Amino acid sequence: MTVLAFDVNETLLDLAALDAPFAAAFGDAVLRPQWFALMLQVAFVGGLTGTYVDFTTAQRGALAMLAKRQKVMLSSEQADAIVNGMRTLPPHPEVRDAMARLRTGFRLVALTNSPKDVAEAQMRNSGLHDLLEAVYSADEVRTLKPAPAPYRMVAERSGVPIGDVRLIAAHGWDIAGALAAGCRAAFVARPGAVLYPHGTQPDVIAPDLAGVADALLG
Repeated sequence: MTVLAFDVNETLLDLAALDAPFAAAFGDAVLRPQWFALMLQVAFVGGLTGTYVDFTTAQRGALAMLAKRQKVMLSSEQADAIVNGMRTLPPHPEVRDAMARLRTGFRLVALTNSPKDVAEAQMRNSGLHDLLEAVYSADEVRTLKPAPAPYRMVAERSGVPIGDVRLIAAHGWDIAGALAAGCRAAFVARPGAVLYPHGTQPDVIAPDLAGVADALLG
């Protein structure tokens, strides 16, 4: 049976819940996407240079970079409110129902770059944990997505060929990594999300997880 591996942040969970602590820290929640992009940059530079940086450390580093860029004095309490807020993000409105439908025809797991303890907390606090067979963190293999190792980990631990794993994600870089590793993929085209323009493209694209479920179950 095909294993559906769900990316977590932005795909399943809504980062808009961080807008309030962002506005308190920076004066404007519009900076949140810049922080997330900087966080990815910090994490990916670590991977490319052979100096592993876990996602939580990258989040704190990106906050410091953003504060310096914006000339803002960021307190440790404000940084904690944002980083710890990652553990309690709510799911997007359609997510639980869509996952419950998909569970009737597929095996469901989570695959995230967040450290394992954060990922487990996210799934428990969002009320999605009971729908999942397992929660996998790229931190377990000390190599973050979109490198091939995390996707291969899902296949190996699930006991299936890599081609029987389908990543579901709202990030073009994640989709590209999964396809390059030999997985199939479904892109959740949430507002502002775009596919990586090079290489193989996913065979399923929908505006939300309900649309992905329709396509996969149809």
